[in-house]
Amino acid sequence: MSVQHAKAAVPEAAWIKSSYSTGNGGECVEVAAATGEVLIRDSKQPAAARLAVGADAWAGFVRMAAGR
Repeated sequence: MSVQHAKAAVPEAAWIKSSYSTGNGGECVEVAAATGEVLIRDSKQPAAARLAVGADAWAGFVRMAAGR
């Protein structure tokens, strides 16, 4: 995992907000697929630092979070 302080080379349209986001200003994350990795950022601070994890690590996290 790494933290990226520069903007990644993904367009704004590539970012997907969590389906659990209510739009009421709560804790929301957004993800975007990049070559071989998944970028994760705070939707309230999109220009701030973001995490980059490998695609396999992200898939494992999603499986674990879904309880599968």
